[in-house]
Amino acid sequence: MAKANLALSNEEFYNIYGRKKIVSFFTLGCKVNQYETEAMVEIFKNSGYDVVDFDEYADVYIINTCTVTGRGDMKSRQEIRKAKKINPDSIIAVVGCYSQVASNEVLNLPEVNIVLGTKNKGEVVKLVEKVSGDKEKINAVENIFDNKKFEELKISAQEGHTRAYLKIQDGCNQFCTYCIIPYARGPVRSRRPDNILDEVKRLRDNGYKEVILTGIHVASYGKDLENINLLDIIKMIHEVDGIERIRMSSIEPTFLTEDFIKEVASLPKFCRHYHVSLQSGSDSTLKRMGRKYTTSEYMEIIDRIRKYIKDVAITTDVMVGFPGETDEEFNETYEFLKSIEFSKMHVFKYSRRAGTKAANYPDQVKNSVKEERSKKLIKLSEENEAKFYKKFVGSTLNVLFEQSVKDVEGYVEGLTDNYIRVAVESDLKIKNKILPVKLIGVKEDFAIGKLV
Repeated sequence: MAKANLALSNEEFYNIYGRKKIVSFFTLGCKVNQYETEAMVEIFKNSGYDVVDFDEYADVYIINTCTVTGRGDMKSRQEIRKAKKINPDSIIAVVGCYSQVASNEVLNLPEVNIVLGTKNKGEVVKLVEKVSGDKEKINAVENIFDNKKFEELKISAQEGHTRAYLKIQDGCNQFCTYCIIPYARGPVRSRRPDNILDEVKRLRDNGYKEVILTGIHVASYGKDLENINLLDIIKMIHEVDGIERIRMSSIEPTFLTEDFIKEVASLPKFCRHYHVSLQSGSDSTLKRMGRKYTTSEYMEIIDRIRKYIKDVAITTDVMVGFPGETDEEFNETYEFLKSIEFSKMHVFKYSRRAGTKAANYPDQVKNSVKEERSKKLIKLSEENEAKFYKKFVGSTLNVLFEQSVKDVEGYVEGLTDNYIRVAVESDLKIKNKILPVKLIGVKEDFAIGKLV
């Protein structure tokens, strides 16, 4: 759909573009949020709405929020204001984690009509159509700790993707001292296996070759169900014909037992990629964070993965500037990360979140120190990523092609099963195909390859 002229009145706009209702989405945060947005897109489409890009004129704007950091809250408010400027008469619905933990704060924003938390997103269309005017406000946020059942949101396709996120679990019972997410998402709830397999088959039928298992705490899958765990559901998905790759999102290290790793290593569809959450390479910092492992235990787990899975990519999350983190503790973290040689690290700065234990800890670290430490770890991550990629120059790996390379004409990019981003000279006819590629070089954050 062409971009609308924002100078048009509503009547002129509808005369040109028709009177079908229009909705637009903006999503912040994690893969779970992205999944839930796609589910809401399908609900609106099935209710007769057209979906347009977020910078276009729409009757309804849905902002799916994140509250992991204060920056996420701020970005959510910016997008709310932006939407109202595009169409002052629009209905603004704010959903997700920020809404869940600060519903009154969000509802008091003058632009907002509807506040919906992390529960009952399947009711979003009904709530939107309940609003009779731009001044009406609805607070539909419920107590998330009363939530004992997984909310079924079905997806058949994910716009613009060749790899599909598959939400199998919600909630977290860990309560790390820095993390607001258990308060935003509630207790662990697992999706029933038959519903997971039905969705896998729908995705397969719509052409998807890779599914990425995602959730708030994926390792907890099955804890609230009988006689099933994460390994069981991976094996069930592995049996679905037409699905050629299974990838797993972030997982807690303590779940990765030798038996689990040996079992998945024997599954040819399971990708050689583990995102193993770390947060800190200092034992004293890990203890203050409320993490359930030591650095030596973590190292044993990484060694275990590498023992059974050749050429595996291991990625992680690392936090800098946790309250009380001294120069010595940060240096311990740096040396620990250097010794492991992750193929990629997601580095983020501690953000004080009201309601968590760490918010009241003494010795909050200055922003300037966080920034300095963050830059140092990002540089290490870039060096390690380039080193990992260079190991495979001259090798032939299978690549699932996804899209054109941005700003580079005539090249298409995709991912190997061990999480190497590869670009080859070709056209989009190879999109959504898994093809053998010989890696011939490395440039910035991707490898250059040649179709074999």
